[in-house]
Amino acid sequence: MSARILVVDDLDTNVRLLEAKLTLEYYDVLTCGDGMTALAIAAEHQPDLILLDVMMPGMDGFETCRRLKADASTRHIPVVLVTALDGREDRLKGLEAGADDFVTKPLDDVILFARVKSLTRLKQVMDELREREESGRRLGVQGEGSGRLRGAGGRVMIVDDDMRQAERMAAELAAEHRPTIESDPEAALLAAAGPIDLIIVNVAAHGFDGLRVIAKAQSGAAGRRAPILAVIDPGDRPRMVKALELGAHDILPRPVDPQELAARARTQIRRKRYSDFLREKLDSSLEMAVTDPLTGLHNRRYMTGQLQALVGRASHGGASVAVLVLDIDHFKSVNDGFGHDAGDEVLREFAVRLATNVRAIDLPCRMGGEEFVVVMPGASLEDAHRVAERIRRDVASAPFRVMGGAEHLTVTISIGVAATAHGDTPDGLLKRADEGVYQAKAAGRNTVIARAA
Repeated sequence: MSARILVVDDLDTNVRLLEAKLTLEYYDVLTCGDGMTALAIAAEHQPDLILLDVMMPGMDGFETCRRLKADASTRHIPVVLVTALDGREDRLKGLEAGADDFVTKPLDDVILFARVKSLTRLKQVMDELREREESGRRLGVQGEGSGRLRGAGGRVMIVDDDMRQAERMAAELAAEHRPTIESDPEAALLAAAGPIDLIIVNVAAHGFDGLRVIAKAQSGAAGRRAPILAVIDPGDRPRMVKALELGAHDILPRPVDPQELAARARTQIRRKRYSDFLREKLDSSLEMAVTDPLTGLHNRRYMTGQLQALVGRASHGGASVAVLVLDIDHFKSVNDGFGHDAGDEVLREFAVRLATNVRAIDLPCRMGGEEFVVVMPGASLEDAHRVAERIRRDVASAPFRVMGGAEHLTVTISIGVAATAHGDTPDGLLKRADEGVYQAKAAGRNTVIARAA
């Protein structure tokens, strides 16, 4: 799908020129001539990038950018300020307003499109994370992730063989971040696999190829998550374009302005923290989708998928699979006599005893209520029976303390055991084990019954 770009400029000729250039590159272009309209279009159409002119009557580009970044529905959209001004104060003002980048009039098409491609690529990754987060919320499995966007300060690695420049950058960043300097590119790439929030690479280094460092950092799984700020001579146009093509997230011109460095670093780290926050929430959602929230064991959904795969392999000559179906005896009397909170305490304690008595490769799961299943890859009927007996003895050997230790309950379980035979299905295997549970209860409970095929 082509990226959608919003062009905002009060001069119609500028709008038409940019619209024509972007359309030729197969971008979907939206246009408007003032800041208020831009805010409305951005909120409604969610463009992938906004090219925003600075000098507009009424609400200028700085204020428009500030409002876009203050709105939760649009703050994730990259904003590139288009300006005839090339002064330091204007760059700093734009960065403080939340701008992601700048292009200066007259526009250099090559640099413009390199920046557009870099920022729209980043936006698409962010959108995917946001969509997955929203999907998890709709399905009711959205976790809280870290719960907050951790502090602004970050871990910054400066990759530079110019020690005077590197030390000046480190000194400026130290007030807010935790910078380190690395002059060896190989050591830097190893360090990039660790918890780094920003990598600053001197592309003009004499002792190594800064562009190669960017390319290699982007090829590593951990490195791809750390944004890269490329330090480049502003007149070195080919390297600037190449750095953006290779995955640099931002460009810092030499000589390095301390305040601009601080503002760009702050922007990149803030964006990375937001990306990490979304990833953590996604990871938490995926875990919640396959985990029983009360006991922390795997749930029925996870058990069903794993058992299907294992039985399928066993039916094609793979290792056998055994299952235990476990049911807590007289569990209703716990709920009726002591309340559901006490019943939940019993379930949680039982889950702990179950998990500590199975093998490392086994999958203990809660099916629902007081019924549990253990899937045992590679286990024979005899192996499974031994493990089931161990679980039964451990549960019955010591009372369960509930209600803050005020009550001690004797708990026993009935267990059915089954292992795969030729032509077995997951349902057939579970059914045999379930029949073993009924037999165990009929035999007086606190018993293990193995059911052969």
